[in-house]
Amino acid sequence: MEQNIYLPYRMKIVKITEEAPFVRTFRLEFINPEEGEKFTFKTGQFAEYSVFGEGESTFCIASPHTRKGYVECTFRQAGRVTTALSNLEEGDLIGFRGPYGNIFPIDQWKDKNLVFIAGGIALPPMRSVIWSCLDNRGNYKEITVFYGAKTANDLVYKHELKEWEERPDIKLYTTVDPGGETPDWKGEVGFVPAIVDKFAPTAENTIAIVCGPPVMIKNTFPVLKKLGFADENIYTTLENRMKCGFGKCGRCNVGKTYVCKDGPVFTAAQLAELPNEY
Repeated sequence: MEQNIYLPYRMKIVKITEEAPFVRTFRLEFINPEEGEKFTFKTGQFAEYSVFGEGESTFCIASPHTRKGYVECTFRQAGRVTTALSNLEEGDLIGFRGPYGNIFPIDQWKDKNLVFIAGGIALPPMRSVIWSCLDNRGNYKEITVFYGAKTANDLVYKHELKEWEERPDIKLYTTVDPGGETPDWKGEVGFVPAIVDKFAPTAENTIAIVCGPPVMIKNTFPVLKKLGFADENIYTTLENRMKCGFGKCGRCNVGKTYVCKDGPVFTAAQLAELPNEY
């Protein structure tokens, strides 16, 4: 009998973390332990998360593939499905379809410096990569993270940011938009591209991973190129109207490219070849 490609796994919410206003992280475990043991994914892949009777929504898998037994997703309440997800509690069940998409080629990045640049709610896909690399810390040279949000309250994974700040094997620069600082704010103030330009990470033997709002990505790429980064050494991950997850519905296509199948991970060199409609 052929397997139904639209049939989700049944997952239990075992932990909910309030990250920022209207932003939550779910830790999910498989109802069927055998499915959980067989399940694998790679950093960079995404999944479809569903509330039965409401629909499904697309998010990255925010947990690292190096940690087994659960998956995590982080989302902002914005529409019908994410509102339904936000109304759930620990112990409730949801559907999970995946993993889909390509991956960040972290095995090819061994013995290189890594620079992660993220804005706002776009840290979740990068979190998977960062922790996967930290869990295999000896494979990489310097690891640097630039992360910014509109306000200090909008920063996600605050407990992990504190942990990264205290670790000697990772550099962390946090920033908020002008006017977004609190009285006790000790980080930078300014837009992410300007902070990257200020601290000017070396491009030599370095991979840059950028994820954020389109305007942030658009303004960060020129900074990286000015610093000497080649397009093939700049990676990003896209979400472009993805719906089905495997190229059936056509909602995410850009020219001949399907973001769900050919991505969501692309280099700046690959993005340059996409039609102007993107």
